[in-house]
Amino acid sequence: MPSGVLTMDRRRLFVFAERVCWTIGIVGLISWGSYYAKASILARRDVARFAALKDGPPAGVQPDLTLWSPVRIAAWRKASSEQAPAPLAVLRIPRLHLEVPVLPGTDDETLDRGLGHIEDTALPGADGNSGIAGHRDGFFRGLKDVVSGDVIEIDTRSGKDVYRIERTWIVNPEDVSVLEPTPERALTLVTCYPFYFIGSAPQRFIVRAVFAGSHAS
Repeated sequence: MPSGVLTMDRRRLFVFAERVCWTIGIVGLISWGSYYAKASILARRDVARFAALKDGPPAGVQPDLTLWSPVRIAAWRKASSEQAPAPLAVLRIPRLHLEVPVLPGTDDETLDRGLGHIEDTALPGADGNSGIAGHRDGFFRGLKDVVSGDVIEIDTRSGKDVYRIERTWIVNPEDVSVLEPTPERALTLVTCYPFYFIGSAPQRFIVRAVFAGSHAS
């Protein structure tokens, strides 16, 4: 067979392969964008529900979901079609551009949808130690970048509480002393660790923030 024919066939093969790669890439981007849009819409919906309870306007900041794992995005997509209880509060970490509803409980469905208030700890905005849990590959993945002094805001129906991160540390899952009551108002964020561990993470990453002031609604 003439070499010119072989060259032409190779060119056609390369062109075909290039088109296939572009098609796969575009389809992937569209699929990921669909998940991202659903997650953003759901978060804004829950924040708006909370704002409606306060008779105030919903906040416009959207959570950054770019660090989320595909599994967590898929779980979020499933949760978007299910009814959930009204949020207890909205948690914000301005430096991370994070705004997310805090829901009662820490079951899988709750944590697929937002953050969960840990049972038997102080309610958000109340005196004592308020425990809040979240997935390490979802909303709380950004905690890997927090530092002492970062601001955390808790918006409740009573007003806004401002906290400043005092420290972070790592514990074993059996160590529940981090949730013990505190004499002063405090906030304890809990997520699994390491953040990018494959499988069931063996430890817990703890963020302790101390009360810095409040603003009545």
